[in-house]
Amino acid sequence: MDIERFNKQIEFIVEIDKMKQILRNTILMDASRKENSAEHTWHMAVGAMVLSEYSNESSLDMLKVFKMILLHDIVEIDAGDTFAYGNVNLLEIAEKEKKAADRIFGLLPHDQANQLKNIWNEYENAETPEAKFAQAMDSFMPILHNYKTSGLQWQRLGVTREKVLSRNRRIENGSRFLWSFIEGIVNDAVEKGFLKP
Repeated sequence: MDIERFNKQIEFIVEIDKMKQILRNTILMDASRKENSAEHTWHMAVGAMVLSEYSNESSLDMLKVFKMILLHDIVEIDAGDTFAYGNVNLLEIAEKEKKAADRIFGLLPHDQANQLKNIWNEYENAETPEAKFAQAMDSFMPILHNYKTSGLQWQRLGVTREKVLSRNRRIENGSRFLWSFIEGIVNDAVEKGFLKP
């Protein structure tokens, strides 16, 4: 047994426990509190498993989708969660996240570090069907949360229908069906006063 390799793997596992401390702007569906990044990852993975039949592709490598979901927000340990509807510098965020990926995945043995960073990069680049579907689920879940909480965070943060639709259009790249559902609940949210027009 390679004890140095094992120690690096344990160091990585300990480090990613910090995801449980990263609070997101998304409120739990019972409106009791903000969710953390680890909870978001779990909920997104289960959502992807249940809704995978609505992908634009008839067959997805779901193991790859799950790997992307499990890894996609690990960089938030260093870079923090980005408010989806804020005025942000996307290049600056991408640079912070790249540095975070280098550091966090770099805790692992070289072969695993490369493997996991490649999966994370594939998600970020959104060129494969699996990455498109994983990104669709990443955007889908917070909108569903906001709708189920009667737009609690949308109202608190002054979010508009246009911002929700323009920021989350990537859902359509992974699932036209889920995008149609999202357009429907966003329009309903405006009608019910959960979301500004």
